[in-house]
Amino acid sequence: MLIDSHCHLDRLDLTLHDNSLDAALHAARQRGVGHFLCIGVSAENTAAVKALAQRYDDVDCSVGVHPLDLEPGAEPAMDWLLQELDAPGVVAIGETGLDYHYEPEAAELQQQSFSLHLDAARISGKPVIVHTRAARADTLALLREASLPQAGVLHCFTEDWDMAKSALDLGFYISLSGIVTFRNADALRDVARRVPADRLLVETDSPYLAPIPYRGKSNLPQYVREVAEYLADLRGVSFEMLASQTTDNFKRLFPLARVKN
Repeated sequence: MLIDSHCHLDRLDLTLHDNSLDAALHAARQRGVGHFLCIGVSAENTAAVKALAQRYDDVDCSVGVHPLDLEPGAEPAMDWLLQELDAPGVVAIGETGLDYHYEPEAAELQQQSFSLHLDAARISGKPVIVHTRAARADTLALLREASLPQAGVLHCFTEDWDMAKSALDLGFYISLSGIVTFRNADALRDVARRVPADRLLVETDSPYLAPIPYRGKSNLPQYVREVAEYLADLRGVSFEMLASQTTDNFKRLFPLARVKN
């Protein structure tokens, strides 16, 4: 069984499936995907991801505010985060983190929000899902300062081995998406070969970043199989072994997820 450890089910382009999320999830299940983690990115989509977790037995969700969804004066509040984290089906906090690639001018606001999410993760005991882009030093500094007692994950990892190693040393997992299949992703493939088998996750980040041969098209949860097959070949293991290991890793990282054995 495979698990899509990071997808945005409320944002999918469902054209290929007659505009039916039921059909899209069925197509993924037919390709061996047995569970989905639907990610919160804002206060506005929190209700949607929680509703999906209630609607489907094989969907869990996270809640949080993405660094690119922050607005000055409307930062997430701790009481709101903790209340939402306590809802049924919510197994993680995030995605949160730092993105200086698109909004370097918002660095201070992003850092404040990230710190708030990390505090909420410590209080709730739930794992944190981290987005980081062009903010390597600050991301690692805040994670070290937080010193969380539980693990988290750097999702859709795009950095180099030095950052991956630093995150692994802090107890974090590394999740890889379709980007690892891109022609110009040699540095990421080096990371993909070196991440310990017990710290690796796979994801689509759908509807974004579809793997080859679907690059440029809208991504779907069913394409996590392409990511897993590519990684298995890259790491020199069988697809079955990689699927089993990443599923075990997901269950360990997200112990509240309702993954069927």
